[in-house]
Amino acid sequence: MSHRNARTTFHSRLLIVQRHQARWPQAHIAKAMGISRKCVKTWLVRFAEEGEDGLRDRSSRPHSCPTRTPAEVEERIVAARREHRRGPQWIAAEVGVPARTVSRVLARHGLPHLCALDPITGIVLRASKTTAVRYERDRPGELVHMDVKKLGRIPDGGGLARPRTLDGLHRSPQADLGRVRLRALDGR
Repeated sequence: MSHRNARTTFHSRLLIVQRHQARWPQAHIAKAMGISRKCVKTWLVRFAEEGEDGLRDRSSRPHSCPTRTPAEVEERIVAARREHRRGPQWIAAEVGVPARTVSRVLARHGLPHLCALDPITGIVLRASKTTAVRYERDRPGELVHMDVKKLGRIPDGGGLARPRTLDGLHRSPQADLGRVRLRALDGR
């Protein structure tokens, strides 16, 4: 999906094709649009091969992933986890793949970490931390949080100069505890 400031949106790509059909040279189209001649050529070739649908945004996801773990190996990893309830290191040694691959396969299949499972039954005991910490409000500013923090003894008139007392110590009976109020508004 093209962003707001992109040079070539669907409409600008269509404009490239229209200018080409109006017999503009590709170099002039590129200069007028502020893009390279190669970019103009790319969109013209794509339009010639696929028509107007070729000018639309595409996913950048690859069509295939030849190095992906085979489905049979993934099934063996998932079966070993469910049967033995062991970690990626152990499963990797059993199946014969790297431990990181085992971790990725387990995450892809939505299997929880061992620390979230009951060691005897294998039932999920703990929810993920991401759902436990998250909170939502209906309107910005609905939640206002206030903290009061004790900073130390601050004498009247500020805390830069310390008045001497009669006994020569740097204590002042008039010094009060300074407090700062910190506010956090939900919704910023």
